[in-house]
Amino acid sequence: MGVPHMEIRSIDHVELFVADAEAAAALLCDRLGFVVAGRGDATTGLRGCVTVLLRQGEIALLITAATSPDHRAAEYVERHGDGVGVIAVRVDDARAAFAAAVEHGAVPVAPAATFGPAGAAVTFASVIGFGDVEHRFVSRDLPDGPFVPAIEESARERGDDALFTRIDHLAICVPAGALADVVLRYQEIFGLRQIFEERISVGSQAMNSAVVQSASERLTLTILEPDITRDPGQIDSFITAHGGAGVQHIAFLTDDILEAVPTSTARGVRFLATPSTYYDMLTQRVGPLDTPVDHLRELNVLADRDHSGIVLQIFTESWHSRRTLFYELIDRRGAHSFGSNNIHALYAAVERQRTTEPELGAREPR
Repeated sequence: MGVPHMEIRSIDHVELFVADAEAAAALLCDRLGFVVAGRGDATTGLRGCVTVLLRQGEIALLITAATSPDHRAAEYVERHGDGVGVIAVRVDDARAAFAAAVEHGAVPVAPAATFGPAGAAVTFASVIGFGDVEHRFVSRDLPDGPFVPAIEESARERGDDALFTRIDHLAICVPAGALADVVLRYQEIFGLRQIFEERISVGSQAMNSAVVQSASERLTLTILEPDITRDPGQIDSFITAHGGAGVQHIAFLTDDILEAVPTSTARGVRFLATPSTYYDMLTQRVGPLDTPVDHLRELNVLADRDHSGIVLQIFTESWHSRRTLFYELIDRRGAHSFGSNNIHALYAAVERQRTTEPELGAREPR
């Protein structure tokens, strides 16, 4: 059986399953600058849930809470707490993409269903991606048309002061021994290609990573597994706290991280700290930068370089009760890859937070 012809154009939206949709949406608006673009519930045609549609730049987030125990969000939250339940991808024909995925071994979640009138219709169809996270295929007659008829949209859609333009990538934690199989499934079922792999060691801990990407380069997944021959670390802690495989972080692309960080900090976001020594040899490691090193040090922004340019990154602390999902801000100044030095720095920073906050949920961000 050959690789399916499935042209994934982009990430259409990401859906978070949460216990309280209004509260979770409010945090993303207050801290990361999203705006409410619509709402859906039983009065608009949704069954078993309430949802809030958030937008910023090209990003669309659905924040969904179950109102019925039969809804997928109910079981998800019971098992995992708040987290990413759906990564939806834009395709030319959702019905055909669903059929191809199932033919190549994907577990179906919801068969193709079309909403709205001809010429302005939206088609959804879903399969399992990994763990309890599904991939929803989405095709739209009008690419910039209404999200879906069951969500009543408001006039405020994207805002004029967006800090983030689109989702750059998502990072996924999987149990030990699952990495190769997950990568193979993305290649065989979804037609993605592997573009990067690395083993990372920090002290007595280690993890393996691989990156898979669509041909359009608009869907990128970083997949991480712990090395259980070494001491337990952050990936083990995520899998234990989350209750299995799941999305560790969502990376938002920004055109100016030097503005996004202080703006987000002023809104109450806490970022992972980077030791000052990281910056002492930064220019020797990555070469000349267009930003003073002291400015990066002040903001805790990481910097790395590939053959195409510079990448600047920073990671938030998790504000979720289980200390699982967190967020990344990434500024690509020509770079296309993930800086190896930054991956090591992230691992070390998350490990510091994990070991200094032994009890999950013990502290909420200011």
